[in-house]
Amino acid sequence: MRILLTNDDGIHAVGLCALYEALADENDVFVVAPDSERSAVGHAITIADPLRARLVKKNKEPFGWAVSGTPADCVKLAVHELIRQPVDLVVSGINQGANIGASVLYSGTVSAATEGAMLNIRSAAFSLEGYRDGDFCLAASIAKELISLIAGLDIPKSVALNINIPALPLNRIAGFKITRQAVAMLDEQFDRRVDPRGNIYYWQSDVSVSYFEDDNTDILALKNGFISITPIHFDLTAYNMLNKLLCLDFNKI
Repeated sequence: MRILLTNDDGIHAVGLCALYEALADENDVFVVAPDSERSAVGHAITIADPLRARLVKKNKEPFGWAVSGTPADCVKLAVHELIRQPVDLVVSGINQGANIGASVLYSGTVSAATEGAMLNIRSAAFSLEGYRDGDFCLAASIAKELISLIAGLDIPKSVALNINIPALPLNRIAGFKITRQAVAMLDEQFDRRVDPRGNIYYWQSDVSVSYFEDDNTDILALKNGFISITPIHFDLTAYNMLNKLLCLDFNKI
């Protein structure tokens, strides 16, 4: 397969390098990733500034393109300009930290996969739970096996898969679960500070998340040691509201 590999942690991130090593032997892997960390940028794209792409080498060999933009920019630029060949699969990750519940909307990792889906390319995002002691080699081997399965599935190209792997040894991973995105309420707190020149600034200090959980959510699957696989798409329509809105009398306006 011809695979476009990207992320939001930057082209030198451990998770991306582990995934490249796992996939490169059996696939044509093209790396196009941000030149530095672009976490939590969501589906932002760059329109007011030029995008710069430079070739990055590892061990004196070409490795991939570092782009001065967002993950979504990377996918767009790769597909339209840098690769110049049809792409079979967009793979984003492996992100450091889970992308579940509300964080899916903020995630650059997931947005890169969603951008692939918008370009009608089969896509998947991979994330590893936690921010310390994660085994990216194990996560990459799991991702490799899942990618082999994904390639043979009849998945609509407008749908991306959001896959989260628990930070556990292989013998403690409970299995796989097909899940839905959890619904979450965020409680965010900010520290108010003053710089040496007397200017006030704010630093986000804490985010607590309350999830409305049931057996089918990504958050609960991950809590219970399962690899969570959630199909997502870019249609944000609240279909249950259409009929209610149609009942409004707009002639009164």
